[in-house]
Amino acid sequence: MKQKILVTGGSGFIGSAITKHLVKDKYRVIVFDNNSRGKSRRLKEIKNKVKFIKGDIRNKKKLLSIKGKVDTVIHLAYVNGTKFFYKKPYEILDIAVNGLLNVLDLCRKKKVKNFYLASSSEVYQNPFKIPTDEGEMLKIPDVHNPRYSYGGGKIISELYGIHFAKKFLKKFIIFRPHNVYGKDMGNEHVVPEFINRFKKLGNKKKFLIYGTGQEVRSFIHIEDFISGFDKVFKKGKNQEIYNIGTNEKIRISQLAKLIAKLLGKSIQFKKTKILKGSPSVRCPNIKKIKKLGFKQKIRLKDGIKKILK
Repeated sequence: MKQKILVTGGSGFIGSAITKHLVKDKYRVIVFDNNSRGKSRRLKEIKNKVKFIKGDIRNKKKLLSIKGKVDTVIHLAYVNGTKFFYKKPYEILDIAVNGLLNVLDLCRKKKVKNFYLASSSEVYQNPFKIPTDEGEMLKIPDVHNPRYSYGGGKIISELYGIHFAKKFLKKFIIFRPHNVYGKDMGNEHVVPEFINRFKKLGNKKKFLIYGTGQEVRSFIHIEDFISGFDKVFKKGKNQEIYNIGTNEKIRISQLAKLIAKLLGKSIQFKKTKILKGSPSVRCPNIKKIKKLGFKQKIRLKDGIKKILK
């Protein structure tokens, strides 16, 4: 019988995609999510094949009420979306620290063997090297800037998880997603936000961009992300860290032009001051995951077309 896997944050955008993939591979899956940003309907097609528990990972009693054996934990529960970095820094850190401690306590009590921690490209902040590999020095440039609550929380999670694992787990792996996008994603992310704002633009031609528009990002479609995660899940090595992303770089202004063109819009940019702490360039070095067999299949233009269908 295949192992039983607990997915925290399993009704979120990435979490639900991972859950569906695990079910397809015949794993037994428990989803633990409070649906604060996740949606149970994302799991509708597999609702009879997973056990869904509605709960907040900060509620230790609820988390520890999970019955039976758990072999593996995939920990994704967090607060995502750039605007929340600035608006909810305490909540983000509370989930990052106290939520993680509760999940690790469950691992210890249930003798969980394997743990996969979802980190983020945000741990790199403004990196020294582009493309950025997993050995990049992690930092929190300004503890007073709420922007760094997200990346800081992820750094804490990585640090605590690594050393907890050495004592209590058989296998511990960190994966760092880089700008994942796709259908049914939260509107707090740049690709769906741009699409929705363009649709509401009407005949207006002025389109607001935060920053200069020259900021550079690399995006990965959710289907490619799942392919990368699958490689990490099945072939990743203990105590290793893997970037999951692509090397397809694009300026934010070019992204806006691409989406506008696909929607048949003619626009002029209205630029504003960049949010404090926002990195100018973010692009991962993906040599490690390529060695596991990962290949990008969906180019950005084609991925956006998939969303617009």
